[in-house]
Amino acid sequence: MVNVGIVGLGFIGMIHYLAYQKTRGAKVRAICEKDPKRLAGDWRSIRGNFGPKGQKTDLTGVAQYPEVDELLADPRIDLVDVCLPNEWHADVTTRALRAGKHVLCEKPIATKTADAERMVRTARDCGKMLMIAHVLPFFPEYQFAYKAVTGGQYGGLKGGFFKRIISDPLWLPDYYNPDTTGGPMLDLHVHDAHFIRVLCGMPERVQTIGSLRGEVAERFASQFDYGPGGPMVTATSGVIDQQGRPFTHAFEIYLEKATLQFDVGVPLTVYDEKGKSKQPKLGSADPVDAFVPELNETVRAVRTGEPSTLLAGELARDALVLCRKQTQSLKQRKAVKV
Repeated sequence: MVNVGIVGLGFIGMIHYLAYQKTRGAKVRAICEKDPKRLAGDWRSIRGNFGPKGQKTDLTGVAQYPEVDELLADPRIDLVDVCLPNEWHADVTTRALRAGKHVLCEKPIATKTADAERMVRTARDCGKMLMIAHVLPFFPEYQFAYKAVTGGQYGGLKGGFFKRIISDPLWLPDYYNPDTTGGPMLDLHVHDAHFIRVLCGMPERVQTIGSLRGEVAERFASQFDYGPGGPMVTATSGVIDQQGRPFTHAFEIYLEKATLQFDVGVPLTVYDEKGKSKQPKLGSADPVDAFVPELNETVRAVRTGEPSTLLAGELARDALVLCRKQTQSLKQRKAVKV
């Protein structure tokens, strides 16, 4: 049994807690939260872009700590699940690693690349696992695409287009602060940056156009240059001003023998080289359900000592680098080397 301590009970902390109830071989033994109501199980103030509304939760048998150091000192805890705001990821993660705990940290790995490097280095020096909770590859449509690309059943990868748009999250006052949330680039598009990194590796250059809100990208489109013969990859992301549009994401992935197409509300479709199409049977369409296989993979890595391919800290660091390079390109209005 892997004993888990969750640090931070915002939306993702709540979702992780609910998902652990369905995760094999794991049990939440402790939580850490500054808000006394949330610490006591009153989660009615929690909201997010998708998923259930917060409710009152029975935390009987779960240790409740108002301070991080108290949870880190708990000898029962094997894995610390960091669900804090982005700017606190690096500090709490490195403290947990030095306390002898494995860590699953919510995405993005950090807001600064130097902090991401420090997190990866600390995990290596301490001999502990650092995993970053990039859940996108565990969504059924993206998992199908990942297996199709890496398995080679439709031939080599020729390119892809990725989209991720939301209405402005007005309930998050720090959303456009470059040192805290980091805006749509680090909170939203980093999902696709990570998936692009997983499928394609690191490009030679990126070029981004769009608009800024202060120091952060607001709406933008990017080209990822993999050089002659490399895949043609583009992505668009950001927020719209009009409220009411739900969270949406989409992709088209171009392979030698097929094209994979997915959009919210439209099932994943495979168009093959013979002019036929099919819609593969996938798992649950509820995005919350994707967190269960992500946490199953986390627990598997801790129990076996074999690192996770998809949750590796190095991949998350590279995704952050891509996002930073895209923002640089947008500000400088030119292509930049990665």
